[in-house]
Amino acid sequence: MELYSDEYFMKKALEQAEEAYDLGEVPVGAVIVCENRIIARAHNRTEALNDVTAHAEILAITAASDYLGSKYLNGCTLYVTLEPCVMCAGALAWSQIDRIVFGAGDDRRGFCRIGKNELLHPKTKCLYGVMESECSSLLKRFFQEKR
Repeated sequence: MELYSDEYFMKKALEQAEEAYDLGEVPVGAVIVCENRIIARAHNRTEALNDVTAHAEILAITAASDYLGSKYLNGCTLYVTLEPCVMCAGALAWSQIDRIVFGAGDDRRGFCRIGKNELLHPKTKCLYGVMESECSSLLKRFFQEKR
């Protein structure tokens, strides 16, 4: 079986973000990977669902949990185009996900400014900046068009 890179899976998350962009949603996309295989894909749907909690990460966690038949995401990695907010970080902590990989940072609402060690499960590893410029440019373009 071919092993895929973090960049490969981040490109898949970016495809989800582009879907959100096309639908007028804040362009954040996420995929959850288990054993080198995508088990969940999601993008922001807060506008479509009229639900402030319908972030890409939350929707992906739900889909992955359904796929695995477990509330815990041990052995899984989340790839998300934007640094998770505090709400999503809390959900990720409860899921006990092994790894979080994100593209663009979020200085205003991202969980890292609070302190990732305080918000995530103690065993969760975090990698940031994967395809950062691509993820960031899609968000910037979206918000420039909204102004």
